[in-house]
Amino acid sequence: MTGSTRLVALALTFLYRLVHRVIGMIRVHRMDAAAKDAEILVLRHQLAVLRRQVARPRFTWSNRALVSAFARLVPRERWASFFITPGTILRWHRALIRKHWTYPHRQAGRLALAEETVALIVRLAREDPRWGYLRIVGELKKLGVTVSRTSVASVLRRHRLPPAPRRSGPSWTEFLHTSA
Repeated sequence: MTGSTRLVALALTFLYRLVHRVIGMIRVHRMDAAAKDAEILVLRHQLAVLRRQVARPRFTWSNRALVSAFARLVPRERWASFFITPGTILRWHRALIRKHWTYPHRQAGRLALAEETVALIVRLAREDPRWGYLRIVGELKKLGVTVSRTSVASVLRRHRLPPAPRRSGPSWTEFLHTSA
């Protein structure tokens, strides 16, 4: 899953849970006091049973956001029935801020070329040693691959292939000795 797809999925999950909770709050608001008290007692009992069975529950990002948002509506003296403490909510917030400021938001420079593209550049350069950077760029463009001259040059330099036309054959001094 790509980063933007994952972000959209998280946003939709959060939005769904928020709407679900708001509808639940509207439903609870219409209930009479005795029904609310009974539901609270049943939920507290279920919570006590879960605390005995589950060592440490794992909250997703959207769960954390909802718990943090709704915890502000509940008075602090009622927080005893929560799975989490105020310190936990503060720790989540500090981790979120720390991640925001330490995580690289975008990579510096251009994206790396795909391995297939690099292999194709090296193959073209080795099969025809007379082709220069621009000729390789043109041949790749015919194949539907767009790269720059600088990218081709850096790939060939990384694979220790000198620039054309001297990728193979005699050096200049060898040529002069044979011609003389």
